Amino acid sequence: MMTSREVLSLKKQKFLRKSAMILLFLGAFFTTLSSISNITVPDVKAWVAEEYEASSASTDYRAGFSRVGLEKKELNVMKKQQRYISSEQIEGPKTLEEYINLKQYPSTTVVATGYTAGVESTGKTPDHPNYGITYSGVKVKRDLYSTIAADLDIYPIGTVMFIPGYGYGVVADKGGAINGNKIDLYYETVEDVYSEWGKKEVEVYIIKKGNGNLTEKTLNQLNQNEALQVFRKRIAES
Repeated sequence: MMTSREVLSLKKQKFLRKSAMILLFLGAFFTTLSSISNITVPDVKAWVAEEYEASSASTDYRAGFSRVGLEKKELNVMKKQQRYISSEQIEGPKTLEEYINLKQYPSTTVVATGYTAGVESTGKTPDHPNYGITYSGVKVKRDLYSTIAADLDIYPIGTVMFIPGYGYGVVADKGGAINGNKIDLYYETVEDVYSEWGKKEVEVYIIKKGNGNLTEKTLNQLNQNEALQVFRKRIAES
């Protein structure tokens, strides 16, 4: 029986014989190939070197292409960030006239004057129990929707109209001298009446015809219109 050392030696001899046969075969093959195509060992080495360089260059090219692609992506992100415009930079309508499409409403020409809650317009003093209270029962108001006086036979209580240069007016009051196409626009002081309005002939737009009724709740809801709050602030600041 063979020992393990003898078995290992036998395997080694077989391996050496196979290797020698492979080398002899390759030598014969290369000799035949060389005689036919004139290829030499240096040619084979040069070819192997060229293939290696080409492979390396291809890898470098792909890496470079990836870097360029990444840079382009980063550049696109930067451009998008630069194109961003904050809400503070966007200019919207500066006046109600610019915001509202008035052409969709019927219009009429009236003579508009200004009035106050004071004795000069109503004959009431601040200590009067009904001082500042309109015919409709609501308090006078200069706001986004202000209280105005009109001929109630033409413009019933609750009628909403737009007066260029003044804003929205809601018919809440009447007056002895307010007949026909005349309206009175409420201002808080006599100085405001003269400095901001006076007496004008103006084309007004009828937004909604009233039904003869107006409450504080309805007037407050009109003035809380979220889309128009920027204009409400401007009226308060003026």
